[in-house]
Amino acid sequence: MPAHLLFVLSLLCACSLASAQQTTIPGVTDERVLFGQSAGLTGPAGELGQAMRLGIRAAFHEANEQGGVAGRTLELRSLDDAYEPEAAVINTRRLIEKERVFALIGAVGTPTSRAAVPVAADAGVPYIAPFTGAELLRTNAPENIINLRASYYQETEELVAYLVADLGMRRIGVMYQEDSFGQAGYSGVTRALARRDMEPSVVSVYRRNTTAVKTGLLDLVAMQPDAVILIGAYEPVASVIAWADRLDFHPLMLTISFVGSNALARSLGHRAQGTVVSQVVPFPWADSPNVVVAYRRALKQVSPEAEPGFVSLEGYLAGRLAVKALELAGEELSRQTFLDSLLVGDDFDLSGFQMSFSEGDNQGSDQVFLTVIDESGRYRPIDSLKDVVQ
Repeated sequence: MPAHLLFVLSLLCACSLASAQQTTIPGVTDERVLFGQSAGLTGPAGELGQAMRLGIRAAFHEANEQGGVAGRTLELRSLDDAYEPEAAVINTRRLIEKERVFALIGAVGTPTSRAAVPVAADAGVPYIAPFTGAELLRTNAPENIINLRASYYQETEELVAYLVADLGMRRIGVMYQEDSFGQAGYSGVTRALARRDMEPSVVSVYRRNTTAVKTGLLDLVAMQPDAVILIGAYEPVASVIAWADRLDFHPLMLTISFVGSNALARSLGHRAQGTVVSQVVPFPWADSPNVVVAYRRALKQVSPEAEPGFVSLEGYLAGRLAVKALELAGEELSRQTFLDSLLVGDDFDLSGFQMSFSEGDNQGSDQVFLTVIDESGRYRPIDSLKDVVQ
């Protein structure tokens, strides 16, 4: 065969091989990167999934308006699991096997993540920024998990620390959702109390995806704690607080970020005043850091009527984290380079929101912020619980 024909043939083979290698990376083409999300978009935790999806979409739209990453636009495929583990597994398999997504992002919940993570890990699919602070996604977790937020242990430690240091409270009760999420939050509370030679003065539970809280509430009323830490989503937590008010039971009520802050305040109306919520992202209505201003601008672009909030801000930060990882991975994108770009890279910040990963530490932020719902039904940041209890 003539030399020039051999050259052409070898060139064609090289191009075909490069093209084949490219197509072996699910969800990645020269034009786009496809992410998948399984989250509760309906049901008692539906607003959480909707808000996470909205925030991710805002971040992806912002990146796409600037030309994408390495010439690729970012797309999000979302499926509803109604905050049920079985549905989360089905969705995760569909996203990986049928939709062929590059990575999973913005899952909502501990029980759903607990069920879905093994599926993603077996397939080697990155599991990015789930909306949960559970320790099972942090300590001895599969290598495909990247957490953005502070853990439930950190949130509950802050709440207990403020109760004891600011108010000198010793009688602290706990009511939690009877599943892996509730157990994670409850474990965080008991650990924080044990460090202070304390234990819960009363413990009660309720079932996931219900508002059947009255029996557990009566257990609290019988013991009359000074404060109650509630571990749950917005509908049951709002039900506890509303029924407590009807029963003239008025301990300081506190809960953690998973509750869904906007939905909780809206559900409670005037009964929301004085409820304390720990947060893991900055104040969404603030003028700093710069990422918050960028978030509100991006949110308005994709949903002009949407109200800013802590959950959609976390979704936006999740989207920005994915964008950052893609940028660091560069044009030679693979699932492994995507993960390695964060876990073995330098510390960085997302326009003022500090992030730090390393081998053995798959959690980017350790920040916890304290907020309270005021008399107007709005959240405001606080530095001390003395600002709440006058």
